[in-house]
Amino acid sequence: MKNRIRIARVEAGLTQEELARRTGVSRQAIHSIENDKYMPSVALAIRIARVLGKSVEELFLMAE
Repeated sequence: MKNRIRIARVEAGLTQEELARRTGVSRQAIHSIENDKYMPSVALAIRIARVLGKSVEELFLMAE
């Protein structure tokens, strides 16, 4: 699964640290998610989407 977290985060003007703080995870977790090394839980994906003002579907794409 691919994601557009980094793009949406930059568009929102947030650093990894700021997104991490707002979603209750570490900066390393955000880094791992952005680099497709870690798949967030549904709850975390929803929190990320809310902070970034996007839907979960906009942020996470099924790999073809």
